[in-house]
This record gives sequence, structure tokens and C-alpha cells, in this order.
Amino acid sequence: MTDNARPVTRAWVIHPEIPSAGSERDPDLALEEAVSLAHALPEIEVVGAQVVRLRKPDAGKLFGKGKLEELRQAIEASETELVLVDGPVTPVQQRNLEKAWEVKVLDRTGLILEIFSDRAATREGVLQVEMAALSYQRTRLVRAWTHLERQRGGLGFVGGPGETQIEADRRAIDEQLVRLRGQLKKVVKTRALHRAARAKVPFPIVALVGYTNAGKSTLFNRLTGAEVMAKDMLFATLDPTMRRIKLPGGGPEVILSDTVGFISDLPTELVASFRATLEEVLAADLICHVRDISHPETEAQAQDVTTILNSLGVKDTTPQIEIWNKIDRLDDDARAATLTKAARLDHVQALSAITGQGIDDLVDAITEALADVTHVTELHLGFDAGRKRAWLFEKDLVEAEAQTEDGFDLTVRWSTRQEAQFRDL
Repeated sequence: MTDNARPVTRAWVIHPEIPSAGSERDPDLALEEAVSLAHALPEIEVVGAQVVRLRKPDAGKLFGKGKLEELRQAIEASETELVLVDGPVTPVQQRNLEKAWEVKVLDRTGLILEIFSDRAATREGVLQVEMAALSYQRTRLVRAWTHLERQRGGLGFVGGPGETQIEADRRAIDEQLVRLRGQLKKVVKTRALHRAARAKVPFPIVALVGYTNAGKSTLFNRLTGAEVMAKDMLFATLDPTMRRIKLPGGGPEVILSDTVGFISDLPTELVASFRATLEEVLAADLICHVRDISHPETEAQAQDVTTILNSLGVKDTTPQIEIWNKIDRLDDDARAATLTKAARLDHVQALSAITGQGIDDLVDAITEALADVTHVTELHLGFDAGRKRAWLFEKDLVEAEAQTEDGFDLTVRWSTRQEAQFRDL
């Protein structure tokens, strides 16, 4: 354990199962996901987890009197310091639960904020998280907002010096929000310059999206491998999960982007807050939706991803490939059935990012999907290349042209297919 290692927090995870909520998901699987979320923060040690079925949530304490006492005893016996409630908890419920159990209580939104804060890699991401956290805290008069002290990598909901008294100075929070918005404006201007530079790069953007733990990062690493161009300064200041690569097996050069994993019940205000963080998806020429096809609720997870993509404003015209990942986890019969079904469907590829099975077919599908995607290229043609220049104008591909001492400098927007035709002239 290093000197700057975070202290471990003992946590109890509760998934309230409320029939009236209209959820058709398996509560045990929901609890399993909530535990996985908790494990996403290295300082949390899960000491207990359970599904609590509620006929009707109590307005003041969420749980009824008997269940409240039963949980208190379990929390006390396990020396729990933090209770994670996998669902929404109102400020009143949070305050009452913390008084009843004498521990910190964090709901699903707060936990997701903590994780996003822990993983924020860019200045913009950090600012977006802090603003979302302040907006979340502004409605909660139950906690010292220790995340402003930055005593740990996260937001202070989990660790920090602990809650000694109620600090809810909304005016101070509003002043902090104003300051953060000012900082964010400066960062956004810089990001706009990066986007403008990227728009002129002659490589299409392929964005990997998917439910959390679908295997996006494993696939990202499989595709990039040793092909990562380490000295590409143009992208040196972008997110570390963007790579300019040449796809294996003779595929095209692309910018591959690995995005944050999506999750069910992600509050709409969080989606709005992280819209800029997911801008690579909005700018993508091709979206690869990675699914864990071995998960019992893969269909529901896929629907969650689709819902979030729609809320982000992803265009229906953006080509998509659906990737059924983790076929290595299926038994022989299920794997054979999945491969057969995928083969019959357009824009579906079944594979294993772990074993590499199906990767070559995916690269072929990406190459085909990008054949007609346009990109910008800066060209120089000598005076003797009149035929090529005429062809470019005939196809209406020239965006700008300037004459030089020895020819013409042209800015051309074309597809990979058109570029290949030009090179063959």
C-alpha cells in the first residue's frame, strides 16, 4: 500500500425492488450490476449485498420500520461505513437513512458520479463531473460537500474527512458553478480547435459504444495492438482512448474511439452533462455497438444504449455495426446458433475480443461500411497533372484551391472509394 493510497471503505449494496417501477429486469442481475459498479471504485470493499423487495417505498425512509431495523443490524454487525442504494433516493430519505443507520448513504446517481470522476482523464471531463456533482449536491442539504476540497480522486461522497455537520450553502455552490462554467468555456474553445483540426485529417472516426462491461476496451486493444502510432502529435492532447490506427489485415486507417460504458437508469441530467465527453460519437462516421451477447439481459442492455444514443442526438443516417461480443462464453450449441443468426443479419458481427475469433470479418465489415464515408485531404498537383485536377472538379470534390509556383494546392473532400479511383488515374 503506497502513501497516497485511498483508505478502504466498507460498503453494503442494496437493490430496492419496487414492482410499481415498471422494470422487467431480474432483480438479482440488477444487484449483481450494482455490486460491479461499487467495485469500479478501488477504495470500496463490498461486505454485503441484497435485494430488498418493497410493495411501496416509504416517502420518508424508503424502507418500512421492520426492514429498516433488520438492515441496521446487518450494517452494524458488518461494520459497514457506506450504504449504496441502487436506485433514486430523495434528500429527505437520504438524511433519515443516515440518521437511522449512522453511516453514509449514496444512491445510484451519486455512485455513477463518483465513478465518472474517478475515470475523468481530460480537463473538460473533470469540469463536467464537478458541475454535475454540484448540481446534484445543491438539492441535498444532508452532507458536507467535501468534493470541493479535492481530498481524493473522486467527489468526496465516499471518502474524505467525513460528515461532521450539515453544510448546504447554496450561494457558495452557485458561485462555484459560475466559476466552473467560466473554466469550461475556455476548455471548450480548445476542444473546438481540436475538432476543427481533426475534421481535416483524412481518416474516418469509428466509435465503439456499448453497455458497461460489454468488452469495448478489450476489442479496442485487440484492434489497436502494436499498430498504435505513438508519435502522432495531432492527437496527443485528445483523450487517451482515441487512437489513429491502420486496421489489421489491410483495412483502412481510422481514428478509433473507445467511449465510456453506458448504464441503465443513467439520469438524463447526467447524459446532458457528459454530452461533450461523448462528442466523438456524434462526430463518428461509423458507430460500432458492442454487446455482451452472453449476458442474460443483453437485449435490455442494447435498448438502453439505443435510448442514450438517441438522447445524445446521434443521427439515424450514421452507419452502425452491431457487434455480438463474448461468444467464447457461450456453450457450443449456443455459440453455433448465435453465429448462424448473426450471419443472416445485416450489420451484425459475432466475435470474441478475447480469443480473436471473428475479428477479421469485423475489419472487413468496417472497411465496407467506410467505403463511401467522406474525409478531407490536402493535395498538391503539378501543372502536368491536368487530367487528375479535371477529374476532381468533374466529381465536385474540390473545396478550395490555390495556385503555387509549381502547381496547385487543393483541399479535397472525398470517400475512400473515390480516393482509390483518383490514385489509379
